[in-house]
Amino acid sequence: MRKIMVKLSLAFVFLLSFILLFSNQAKAADHYTIGTGPTFMPFQIQDNKGGYTGKHPGLEIELFKAIAKKEHFTYTFRPMELTANITALEGNQTDGILAALMVTPERQAKIDFSNSYLDVGLTLVAPTNSKIKSWSDLKGKTVAVKAGSTSEAYAESVQKKYGFNLRRFKDSNTQFNDVLVGNTVAAVDSTATVESAIKNKMKLHMVGKAYNKNPVAFGVKKGTHAKLLRQFNAGLKAIKADGTYDRIMTTYLGKNSTVTDGPKVDRSFLGLLRQNADSFISGITMTVEITVLSIIFATIIGVFLGILGVFPNKALQAIATTYAFVFKSIPVMVLAFFVYIGIPNLTGEKIPLFIAGVVTITLENSAYTASFVRGGIDAVPKGQMEAARACGISYFGAMRQIVLPQAIRIMVPSFINQFIIALKGTSVLSAIGIAELTQEGTIIIAKNMEGFKVWFLIALMYLILIGFLTYLSNAVKRHYKLAS
Repeated sequence: MRKIMVKLSLAFVFLLSFILLFSNQAKAADHYTIGTGPTFMPFQIQDNKGGYTGKHPGLEIELFKAIAKKEHFTYTFRPMELTANITALEGNQTDGILAALMVTPERQAKIDFSNSYLDVGLTLVAPTNSKIKSWSDLKGKTVAVKAGSTSEAYAESVQKKYGFNLRRFKDSNTQFNDVLVGNTVAAVDSTATVESAIKNKMKLHMVGKAYNKNPVAFGVKKGTHAKLLRQFNAGLKAIKADGTYDRIMTTYLGKNSTVTDGPKVDRSFLGLLRQNADSFISGITMTVEITVLSIIFATIIGVFLGILGVFPNKALQAIATTYAFVFKSIPVMVLAFFVYIGIPNLTGEKIPLFIAGVVTITLENSAYTASFVRGGIDAVPKGQMEAARACGISYFGAMRQIVLPQAIRIMVPSFINQFIIALKGTSVLSAIGIAELTQEGTIIIAKNMEGFKVWFLIALMYLILIGFLTYLSNAVKRHYKLAS
């Protein structure tokens, strides 16, 4: 009897383990990576840490969270600009896109859309004291639009008729600020976004009523994730039935909606710094982490390639020279998109955002490091190597014991300068959604519309960081001068 009980117990444990394993696999299979926008009122509203955990995370975010709860799937939001979002979807870096995406025939060719959860029109917006009263007043002037958006497409369709020029921006906040400072005379954007900007005390007014209305929907890459679309549609139907949908719409779009930029904002420099301290610290931390890791890897690769560049073998020299030429020639932003979106599109394997950032900065800086390492070695008189070889020392022994110690004295200040270049280069990574200092600044501005003050604070932070590195560079230079 005891043996039977033991066997039954073991069988029960085995069965329970199997069930748990299966349920975990099922749970993992229903976890999705969803591309969405950084703060884009009223659709997405990020908190001070770049997430969506605030009381009012945004209309689309609340809808998606409610749908996921109904359909029992999990998700990770990945905030990016619109063009990066669409590219990431095409490159299989994300499973779906939730970015106030209007359904158009052009997009339907590449994206499968869910049932629509909102109809949104477009609006021409100008400063409150502007003389722009209609589209006819735009002749010969420049209008701001968001790149890759339906507002851009609509503006292009009437551009010839009204005779205006276009200037494209990566987000709504930047284009609105460009209008306010007078670089462009008006902007075209969704009515909901314009209304939110006005609620946030931007001195803008809508020119005319909403036009060119389009349904807004959740999307997946054409021919993929049919299950996710079914789950979204079923969840949307369920939250409409239980009243959740109406509550969310009233919260964000109702006549008495009070959702603007969250808590009351102290708009002084000190107030902005204090209220957004977590965001600034998070951005600085991310910037420094990426910079330090990238410089470590770039130094290892660069030193190796620099030595190959002077090695007495033309094939190895060609490899080093080609590597340096390629990665010094490609713009950092292009390289970032290639690493984060292009490579996964070829391999089918996603690259984590942080790793993509480190790889991007490493590739660029290792190319420059290889060049000045080679230059430092070439600066050492060739007779030193020849004398060492004549004494019976091997090539690598002579390089390690005689040439490199002298070359390092020449190269060290360049290493510090490269550190500075790498740190500044991380700002480009905001284009693929990495929450470094520049991206955090964009998020903060999108919530409080204080562009000048926030960018001034961020510029000051970069000055402090780079000032410290410059001081370090000068100290190293003085040390080696004294040592020599």
